[in-house]
Amino acid sequence: MNLFTSQFSEIEIVYKNKMLHRDMKKITCSNDAYEVFAEVLANRIDHKEFFYILLLSRANKVLGFHKVSEGGLSGTVADPKIIFQTALKANSCSIILGHNHPSGNIAPSEADIKLTRRLKNAGEFLELPVLFHIVFSSEKYYSFADEGAF
Repeated sequence: MNLFTSQFSEIEIVYKNKMLHRDMKKITCSNDAYEVFAEVLANRIDHKEFFYILLLSRANKVLGFHKVSEGGLSGTVADPKIIFQTALKANSCSIILGHNHPSGNIAPSEADIKLTRRLKNAGEFLELPVLFHIVFSSEKYYSFADEGAF
């Protein structure tokens, strides 16, 4: 046994792409992102609150998605470190944020607005832009970018 490796934890970073680039969905607008989130959450959208990210290639193709957090009926916590750790691990070129409001009210809360600003600023610093933040229900969505709040 090597003494050096027994005293320290190995950090492993893994991202495995399961799709060909040509088969990945391209995001061209907020509605495309909403459709992906709706498919990923399927029948859980109105159950409790989830925060997900979509990881995109340079061509805005969806490399994959990641569940950042799962909460209760009235909220969930999204840790910026986890969001950008995942995006960097996947070699994504940009990200899209999305979380549902089980109540059906898609108006962003003050906490949603503050988090969006923080994540947008962090993305600019890392040169890993946040393209959209979408708040959605099973019937409709709110896009910060589309509403000029980005």
